[in-house]
Amino acid sequence: MPTCRRKRVVLTQPSESLLKSLKTNLDRDVFYLQQTGEIFETYEYVMVPLCPKKLQLSVIRAYAARMSFYRLKQFQCEVTGKSGLDYFQALASERSEAETLHSRFSEPLKPAILKAVQFQVVGRLDHLVESVYERFKDRYFKGERVLIDLSGIKYYGQVHTVYPPKYSTDVAARDANKPDAEGVEQGAPRPIDDEEPHQIHDDLKTPVKEVNARDDPFLYYYWVLLTDLERDKSDKSKASKPTDGSEMVGSLMEVQCGRMSRDRLSFSKSILRRFIRDCVDRDAAVASPWTVKPAIAQKYGVISSMTEDTRINVEAIKKGEHDKRKKVWEDKDGPPNKKHKKMTPAQEEKAKAAAHKRDREAQEKLDQQRLAREEAERIAAEKKKKKPIRYPTEDLDVRLVDKDLKAGMKLKRPVPTSYALPFNHHPGSFESFLMSWNFLVVYGQPLHLSPFTLDEFEHAIKHADADMPCSLLAEVHSTLIYNLRTVPFARHSAVLSLLQRKDQLRAEGLEDEEYFGVNTDQLSAAMSDTGNNWERVPLRHSEGREGWEEALIGCLKDHATRANFPPMREILTKLLFAPDPNEVPEPHAPSPSSSREPSPESTPTPQRLSVTSTPRERYINLPVHDRIAILSFMVNLAISSKAIHQHMESCEEQLTALRKEKIEVNRTKKQYLEEMNTLMGETKEGLVDEDVKMDDPSDMSDVPASENGSDSGKSKKGASKSKDLRQKAQLQAHSKQREAARAKQASVKQAVAEHRRLDEEVNKLERRLEAIEREFRKLLGGVRVKPMGKDRFYNRIWWFDGLGSGNLVGSGGATQYGAGRIFIQGPSEFDLELMMRRTDDEVSVQVRRLEEEGQEGMLGPSDWAVYSDIEELEEFIAWLNPKGHRELALKQAVSKWWIHISAGIRRRMQDLSVHAKLPEARRSTRTKVAPDITREAYMMWTNRRAINAT
Repeated sequence: MPTCRRKRVVLTQPSESLLKSLKTNLDRDVFYLQQTGEIFETYEYVMVPLCPKKLQLSVIRAYAARMSFYRLKQFQCEVTGKSGLDYFQALASERSEAETLHSRFSEPLKPAILKAVQFQVVGRLDHLVESVYERFKDRYFKGERVLIDLSGIKYYGQVHTVYPPKYSTDVAARDANKPDAEGVEQGAPRPIDDEEPHQIHDDLKTPVKEVNARDDPFLYYYWVLLTDLERDKSDKSKASKPTDGSEMVGSLMEVQCGRMSRDRLSFSKSILRRFIRDCVDRDAAVASPWTVKPAIAQKYGVISSMTEDTRINVEAIKKGEHDKRKKVWEDKDGPPNKKHKKMTPAQEEKAKAAAHKRDREAQEKLDQQRLAREEAERIAAEKKKKKPIRYPTEDLDVRLVDKDLKAGMKLKRPVPTSYALPFNHHPGSFESFLMSWNFLVVYGQPLHLSPFTLDEFEHAIKHADADMPCSLLAEVHSTLIYNLRTVPFARHSAVLSLLQRKDQLRAEGLEDEEYFGVNTDQLSAAMSDTGNNWERVPLRHSEGREGWEEALIGCLKDHATRANFPPMREILTKLLFAPDPNEVPEPHAPSPSSSREPSPESTPTPQRLSVTSTPRERYINLPVHDRIAILSFMVNLAISSKAIHQHMESCEEQLTALRKEKIEVNRTKKQYLEEMNTLMGETKEGLVDEDVKMDDPSDMSDVPASENGSDSGKSKKGASKSKDLRQKAQLQAHSKQREAARAKQASVKQAVAEHRRLDEEVNKLERRLEAIEREFRKLLGGVRVKPMGKDRFYNRIWWFDGLGSGNLVGSGGATQYGAGRIFIQGPSEFDLELMMRRTDDEVSVQVRRLEEEGQEGMLGPSDWAVYSDIEELEEFIAWLNPKGHRELALKQAVSKWWIHISAGIRRRMQDLSVHAKLPEARRSTRTKVAPDITREAYMMWTNRRAINAT
């Protein structure tokens, strides 16, 4: 409804006289305003007597006056806020915006929201919108158009099926309702269609945590049909170029709300506010409930009549509000009576005495309450008397106050993602994987190994194509084998360890253990024939490191035992034995919805391995967590090698030299800056002196010519001589001033040139300091790797770029990265115990972690998470509070390297968009196209240091 001066325009109702006359005269002429439906008796104002005895007149509203009022440019569109409109323009604007709003707003979401707001008693519309948004932002309905994020690529999709939480652990039940499932006819009704999801139509004042505890949105599963790729509307060139990930369009996949979102043009707080304001209304009475407009309620099946329970609740709220207002009114001695009965003097005197007594008693009561309150505050202040806090202080002692929240500080930390970490599904695999990569990159120089990114290492670990050998895998294992040749070992330590275990079992009266159908004797026999001369086998780079798999078996056979490498027997069995091709393997139970190609990560190992094989044939089938375990074991041994120790000592010496150079550079820079300040002062003085105006030599004579022609010749001669002497003196003075000014100007020019030269030298020194910092970081990584810092809950923040042989800046200033992410590791056991010992806090640490980190953001001692996006990382930095010791140091460290951190993240995102793969997601498409992996970054990697060494 358009507004005028912030008030809604109320339409004119027909007068009572007109309604009475229509009962007797149906043919009476009236004036009808078609745009609003109003009816008027006359065209202009008419004054009619209301009561002849009292001479009261009534004004009958006329058509022309109302039309003139509507034509005034003083109305405002209530939806868009546009002002300076007439009534009809404002009405048309509201209708147009309402049509646009209803066309954009998600149609399946409308009934759920309208049912939720029906009969809700909430004071402000903003609070109602906030409650509805928090309740429905992670809940999706059948037929809704959504956005799906798959490894950074966003797709438009439509929700096909919604599975409530009871299906969260039953994969078979979800797959049975697929459109292309066996036994399900196209278009036939399914049991899942009769189940209404998201049964949360209760009071919006119920906390979101309590509602989610009963009906957790993160336990819902959705089958979504991918319809199109999200395209950047501002970039018209993308419409003609093929986009990576387009082959996913048209597939049906299963996702959860963590990967789903809605378009901001169809669902946001502002859009939701406009939708609710357009669909609901309420009375002006106190504590009136919001009600859906009858026409809209009928369209979307919303109940328009209150149930008995709802009516009782609404009445109770109304009564409570009325009681509050009544109490406030009574505290102000009540409203004055309109009519006072005249009292006698005795009654007046008595009333005054009673009033005086009441006032005295009320004052005494207030004084007693005030004294008791002051005494309680004094006692509490003495108990909690503490010294004023001096910042920075202990992080857990810092709590955000309203002032900090108003200043823009965030209470809750942005949630880092754990599912984006590679191999995180297997306990401990990601940490071992990250440690192995960091060792190989940091000590790339003594290992003669070129640096490679974490993503390239991940894809190399997952490599499962036997026809295309991966050079990165071969180089990594070969360089570790060469390095472990210098580490002391015991011949056949693995075989001896297995035989000792067999003897131990025999002594205990137990039979020998079998792994995948292979006993100790069979495994020992197979090991004795493989990798015997591993320490002398030449693994040449020019020959593709041929034979590294057999050398790996020999290395493990001489270095590993059951004590230092627990999965030794299982891994060696998988590398030396293969399943019988004539034997029917036991049936597995893979997910029926999976359409991925088999890989070491997804293909289970057969139960029986009865045929002797070679490591070269079997390594390609080794699961990824076993590959990571092998690399982790070899890396732990390589740390004690002589080459690594020599490299560490060399790094220490170079660090000492860099520290000395940094001190010298800073000293020189300070000296140059002092000289520049001195020259700047001289330059300013010279510029001031140049502004002094010198006398003009043409104005040297101020003696007027004689007007009397009869003056004596002697007087003329004396005056002329005096004038010549004065002019000569002034010319000499002016010449000296010009020479001094030229000398001063030359001095200023020289000072400016010297200042410019010193400024260039300072810039060179600053660039050298930056290079020293980068080199210092590289060398320090070769000695010890430490986190950037810790947050208030002792979560450790890691950034691995630019360590050891890795560079932050390449040739020509190009950005380089290793991981291109910021990793977060949970607090250590010691730090966790330290936090739990805090008992003086008003709020426990566990409650604070739930409040500030969220349930999904709390990390344990062995948990890892990652920030891969610039926006998320910026939010995390803004969340850090510099009033605490740990977060102040962390924020300073991040700010110091922010240029390189942000550049590395952006460069990684660009590389991922170029080399994007199909995401590993469950799809219903049955077509399988083998991707070309030869152009993948990890397949194109070359060990340049090995080439240079040979």
